[in-house]
Amino acid sequence: MEIFSYELSIGDLAIVGLVAMLIGMSKTGIHGLGMIAVPMLALVFGGKQSSGVMLIILSIADVFAIIYYHRHAAWHHLIRLMPWAVVGVVIGTVIGEYINDVQFRLFMGFVILGSLLVMVWLEKRNADRLPKGKWFAILIGVLGGITTMVGNLAGSVMAVYLLVMKLPKNEYIGTAAWFFLLINWIKIPFHVFVWHTITWNSVLFDLTMIPLVGLGAFLGYFLVQRIPDRSYRWFIIAMTFIAALAMIF
Repeated sequence: MEIFSYELSIGDLAIVGLVAMLIGMSKTGIHGLGMIAVPMLALVFGGKQSSGVMLIILSIADVFAIIYYHRHAAWHHLIRLMPWAVVGVVIGTVIGEYINDVQFRLFMGFVILGSLLVMVWLEKRNADRLPKGKWFAILIGVLGGITTMVGNLAGSVMAVYLLVMKLPKNEYIGTAAWFFLLINWIKIPFHVFVWHTITWNSVLFDLTMIPLVGLGAFLGYFLVQRIPDRSYRWFIIAMTFIAALAMIF
């Protein structure tokens, strides 16, 4: 059937609907699901085109996340990260013209797995000397900007940073929610005017997903409130690990 110029089967619509729910759940605390959703949407729309379709769904889900967690952000971390994330978005816009999806996901999958190994090692040692210097914020900010621009895959990069900062559960989610709300809106002009992956038709199509995004956001919030802080840290590590494997394979 044709929906806003897209020729989609019932199976395609089911995949997009599931992606919308997973994105909603990821934004309210079940991180890692959004990473799994990226290759699913690429099956329907193709790699680069799906990034534009995904971005509007993400931006809608960001609003739901802010509704639930707007009071819990650690703004000093956002102030440290955002300027460098914008630099990363610009770099990612250029890089996206020269590498394909497979190369990018393989690279990022291995980077995230390596980061997770370091993070688990620190967690086991309960290390006090964690990488909290300015250089770490610059590295994560730039890397987060690049990965969110090229493949909407910055969730695991931010997970590494926020877990290393040892933020409480709600503050972790609230800080991530505000970061992605801001950076996703910054990305939209690049998708519209440089990559041409967002059109009026894609926006109208994405707006039909609002009920499913909202349902996913509620389910994510409901589930995450029942997970203790300590268990939540290991839950995020596990989900990030699964998402990294999904990117590689």
